[in-house]
Amino acid sequence: MTSPCHVDCQCAPFWIEKKKNHGHFCKPIFTSLNNCFLVITCTEIQSLQLKSLSEEPLKKPVLLKKVAMAGVGGGNDFQWCFSQVKGAIDEDVAEADIISTVEFNYSGELLATGDKGGRVVIFQREQESKNRPHSRGEYNVYSTFQSHEPEFDYLKSLEIEEKINKIRWLPQQNAAHSLLSTNDKTIKLWKISQRDKRAEGYNLKDEDGRLRDPFRITSLRVPVLLPMDLMVEASPRRIFANAHTYHINSISVNSDHETYLSADDLRVNLWHLEITDRSFNIVDIKPANMEELTEVITAAECHPHQCNVFVYSSSKGTIRLCDMRAAALCDRQSKFFEEPEDPSSRSFFSEIISSISDVKFSHSGRYMMTRDYLSVKVWDLNMENRPVETYQVHEYLRSKLCSLYENDCIFDKFECCWNGSDSAIMTGSYNNFFRMFDRNTRRDITLEASRENSKPRAILKARKVSTGGKRKKDEISVDSLDFNKKILHTAWHPKENVIAVAATNNLYIFQDKIN
Repeated sequence: MTSPCHVDCQCAPFWIEKKKNHGHFCKPIFTSLNNCFLVITCTEIQSLQLKSLSEEPLKKPVLLKKVAMAGVGGGNDFQWCFSQVKGAIDEDVAEADIISTVEFNYSGELLATGDKGGRVVIFQREQESKNRPHSRGEYNVYSTFQSHEPEFDYLKSLEIEEKINKIRWLPQQNAAHSLLSTNDKTIKLWKISQRDKRAEGYNLKDEDGRLRDPFRITSLRVPVLLPMDLMVEASPRRIFANAHTYHINSISVNSDHETYLSADDLRVNLWHLEITDRSFNIVDIKPANMEELTEVITAAECHPHQCNVFVYSSSKGTIRLCDMRAAALCDRQSKFFEEPEDPSSRSFFSEIISSISDVKFSHSGRYMMTRDYLSVKVWDLNMENRPVETYQVHEYLRSKLCSLYENDCIFDKFECCWNGSDSAIMTGSYNNFFRMFDRNTRRDITLEASRENSKPRAILKARKVSTGGKRKKDEISVDSLDFNKKILHTAWHPKENVIAVAATNNLYIFQDKIN
């Protein structure tokens, strides 16, 4: 089957056919525009003057499914609705119950949260109900375990908190699941397995476990497996300790599924999942004289497809992409991403608000997203001098930076995440607001995680912040925002439009409304 050379943004297979007016076979080149994939001929490239193309053209036609962005209101976009909320309603929240990280596993069937008390809670998605075939199952508690305990470093007279800083799932290799969890100093590899059978009929011990006298055994029995209530066990398989002098802020599993990165304020280490007593230091920015220290590492992540590539961000608002094939110690980055600062907008707070709190590769590996205090930026890995997209998260807070500095909110570390198709991004804000941005239409929406809208299937209403003048009925004044209610941690289901939002000690789960 063939069709003429053309440009088309419809997601469908394309074929190149020799045409008389071309006089030659045109080489198809695939590029991305508004998250649709196009096939463009050599002649059309010259006429369209497209500037950003993938470095290696695909050799075969590809059929890609376009996934629409969720919940940016208007048009034919679907709406977000409430699904579940986990956590106590008490107004007096214990510090240990505050959620500090949220992460879906690779299939999205499991959802893990970590808190400041060192606990990890895993939720499992229930199977769809036969009575309601169009409704998706809810997430219920699957396993809860204590991952880390408070410790004390006697050599440095330093308390080590049990707070879980990050959780990262490993790809499932068998019936059990595995994840990495870390506090400030120690990383642990956990195996989560389940048992629903027990063995009975041992020869050398009684049913209560006591050993039998071998001389009294007159016959041999064949042990049998009997059904039992399902029991989920979490056991620590590896403990990776004593490798970081400073607080660990990031862990990232590599695409080879054998190694992972861990980063603290000044160093990035490379670990093998089977080796606990040593790691390789691949980035070290600690100066000989600590008084000369000008920046720290704030986040690091491995490339989703190339196991030799990783990035790390700094408190100066820069991102460095490194290739581990170039040198054992990646002191010299392969690429350096930085947006030039506008001198007219420089202020006392410029360096603080430009610090990057999170960096995430897109699922395709072509882009990466960074979050600073006021904005989210999307970078093309082939263009270092400026981001290709910039989204303002809460620009109305720029006039409040002085008070935010006084109450230390300006140092909050907001995370960001992609949806499964890389067509939308999500990040948090204050007053339990969280923001979504559609990369295709450039539309955005502000939603609120609140128990007031916690009725089943209740549609979330868009929220707006008034910055001055007359305030409309459905708007909230910027002076009325509660800065103690903040959404720092969010996660998006890798395959569906289901999101998890951590608001203090509550975990909210929202999904798209199904008609």
